[in-house]
Amino acid sequence: MRQIPERSAVPEALTWDLTPIYADDTAFTQAIAKIKQQAQTVAQLKGHLATSGAELYRVTTAVFALNRQLERAYVYASLKNDQDTGNAQYQDFADQTSALVATVATATAWFEPEVLALSADQLQALIAAEPKLAEFQHFFDVLGQQRAHTLSVPEERLLAGASDIFEASEKTYGVLDNADLQFPVVQDEDGNDVKLSQGLYGVLLESTTPKVREQAFKALYSVYQQFRHTFASTLASEVKTHNFTAQVRHYGSAREAAMSANQIPAVVYETLVSTVNDHLDLLHQYVALRKDLLGLPELHMYDLYTPITGEPSLKYTYDQAKAEALKALAVLGPDYVANVQRMFDGRAIDVVENRGKRSGAYSGGMYDTKPYILLNWQDSLEGLFTLVHEMGHSIHSHYTRHNQPYQYGDYSIFVAEIASTTNENLLTDYLLKTQTDPKVRAYVLNHYLDGFKGTVYRQTQFAEFEDYIHQQAAAGKSLTADFMSDFYGKLNQRYYGDAVISDPQIADEWARIPHFYYDYYVYQYATGFAAATTLSQRILSGDPAKRDAYLGYLKAGSSSLPLDVMRHAGVDMTQPDYLETAFQTFADRLKEFGDLARQLK
Repeated sequence: MRQIPERSAVPEALTWDLTPIYADDTAFTQAIAKIKQQAQTVAQLKGHLATSGAELYRVTTAVFALNRQLERAYVYASLKNDQDTGNAQYQDFADQTSALVATVATATAWFEPEVLALSADQLQALIAAEPKLAEFQHFFDVLGQQRAHTLSVPEERLLAGASDIFEASEKTYGVLDNADLQFPVVQDEDGNDVKLSQGLYGVLLESTTPKVREQAFKALYSVYQQFRHTFASTLASEVKTHNFTAQVRHYGSAREAAMSANQIPAVVYETLVSTVNDHLDLLHQYVALRKDLLGLPELHMYDLYTPITGEPSLKYTYDQAKAEALKALAVLGPDYVANVQRMFDGRAIDVVENRGKRSGAYSGGMYDTKPYILLNWQDSLEGLFTLVHEMGHSIHSHYTRHNQPYQYGDYSIFVAEIASTTNENLLTDYLLKTQTDPKVRAYVLNHYLDGFKGTVYRQTQFAEFEDYIHQQAAAGKSLTADFMSDFYGKLNQRYYGDAVISDPQIADEWARIPHFYYDYYVYQYATGFAAATTLSQRILSGDPAKRDAYLGYLKAGSSSLPLDVMRHAGVDMTQPDYLETAFQTFADRLKEFGDLARQLK
């Protein structure tokens, strides 16, 4: 039976090296103590910033310096905890930094209200009096947009002090989902007993044996259904937190509050949902084609991930995937490729699954660290796509941090997924250009269509569900497990159409989606993938100016508003054009795949 290794059994070369952040755990502990002292010092600066331009600069840089040290500690603790969520010491580190976030937030809660208490003219006069403040001009301009939503100093301090409490539901969900859930033993395609895990589940759903897919699907959901009422409680509490925070900050809704944080107008969200719903017929066509080509009397939800073309003809070891990634991303230029190579060579990637490791994949880090990638590697084409996806995030972070000062050295969540999905699109193009075997091409096209389904359609479905439960909670409706499952099941049926049977388990899918705790995050996957379609086509045109415009987006960080950054890169995301381009690409590749797959059948 396949066993998931303990952390201590993983080869060092396949683990990330966190010593550049702190030399050891003792250094982390010392840093925590220092940050607490700094927080006390910064708290004493309250009431000073309006006295002169020099004081505004001194106070502003002190606040940023404190947050910079906090981020470093938080990244170290979270990466350590994620590599083994069952490790009590690193659980404690994560708890310490979460509490420290609240401490620092309380110590600095007065800063933004004091700035916003100044009139625009007063603030501008202070900036003019101190030339060093010019580098903070955009920061102050963006902050000024929050005047109507910023509370008094005592109220801000109260909310800041409660931040750790507000995160309780997400934390509980994370521990339960990543560490405490115990999945049963199932059988793989060869009849071997294997312990089901989050990472293995995705592999088994791609099996060409229907019984393997069905068994994995039902086994996984049998565990989630045991705890569906607990998951409903944690999610309902999270939604209430979002709604409460939006209300006290004078927003019309939690969605408005979340989008305002990234300066994204409602039209971007509304255009996405409307345009996707206008093109559900394409998803229905794809689902019907899948049923036909698989030759199944009934198509179930667990049949939506197995390659239509049969046994995957492309599998990559981790080393093979690294080589392919470098080739696929070469179109972005030698400097980009060199940065990717440095990621591979510098132990910036935690590669394989181990017991207790956080599921999924992500890119992390902060301004003063290298970008880090967490993977749970499986030898598959999906593994290659995940590697390229997360590398897109990491190189975006690298360029931003090396081209912007700290205050602009991060980027909006809204633009974050664009870099990763542009890489995915470039990989798809590379594979279609280099793979001549019809079976391989069909497999790549199938993968693209599944990726589009899982990103543009699926994430918009999630966004609709997320918005619905926030609205219902705001209206006083109790978010019970039955209530959420009823809506989710009907929503899932509308998205996928009549060609697929909506298995009863799928109504509880909301219970296993961590992104519902991220406060209106998911819609950005869909907008990002669609924007990436246009950007990848511009890059592949061979025009150096278009490639440089894209690299300019990667280097911009938060030095401009997100929509302005994207306009400079070549995409206006307030208009539906980029979405229509994406759906046309999907339709073209759907036709190409259908024709090719029928020839091979």
